Amino acid sequence: MTFEPHPKEFFSPEQAPPRILNLRDKLAALANIGIDRVVVEHFNSAFARLSPEEFVSEIIVKRLNAKWILIGDDFCYGAKRAGNFASLMTAGEKYGFTVSSIQTILEDGERISSSALRTALANGDMQQAEKLLGRPYGISGHVIHGQQLGRQLGFPTLNLAVANHLHHRKPATTGIFTAQVLGLGDKPLKAVASLGVRPTVEDEGRVLLETHIFDYSQDVYGKIITVELLEKIRDEAKYSDLDTLTKAIAADAVHARNYFLKKAYV
Repeated sequence: MTFEPHPKEFFSPEQAPPRILNLRDKLAALANIGIDRVVVEHFNSAFARLSPEEFVSEIIVKRLNAKWILIGDDFCYGAKRAGNFASLMTAGEKYGFTVSSIQTILEDGERISSSALRTALANGDMQQAEKLLGRPYGISGHVIHGQQLGRQLGFPTLNLAVANHLHHRKPATTGIFTAQVLGLGDKPLKAVASLGVRPTVEDEGRVLLETHIFDYSQDVYGKIITVELLEKIRDEAKYSDLDTLTKAIAADAVHARNYFLKKAYV
């Protein structure tokens, strides 16, 4: 079971933590580890008012007919997070379901958690993020039409909408990245990507993931792709003119190409 939106986004969107995965990527990740079914519970005012007892009787018992429940070691439920592992165990004895708790997972003595992953992504440490996730950090979405500016500058991009000011969803990381694109063939395609608000050409609070695939020119508007961010090259920067921006993009592309060349000889 997961919630949409995240409870913190519902109660205080401006203070909610950045999303690590969008809903599509979350569901795909769960499917990849063998989860057969996911309940996406719409989090709203009515749901937020459910007491722990109502949550158990209405959701767990009546709607899910649960027989065994696995929760995280810091799980709380019900209005004001009043329910916990002990109260859920007691409810299980009443309604006939079993409760188990998954213990903290450690890697090299470090707790694997969403907080640790957010810290790695915020710091642009994509190697640490990959270590915590067990795979490269990626973002998927439909390719949308942009302003065609990249094409004018000689670096056409595939654009994904990541966040906007209406949904208050901040990306977990921003900057310029060496990347690879999945979903456009049998093999990952080498690329350079920009994730952020495009400070040189736009100031609308919209967050875009713009990806330039090397030596690629096919029209893929509307298709779903996944962009994996392998290495952070630098932070976003605002340039005085498009010529300076073009030179910066060219340098980023050279950096990314060299990354893949080095990988090929390792």
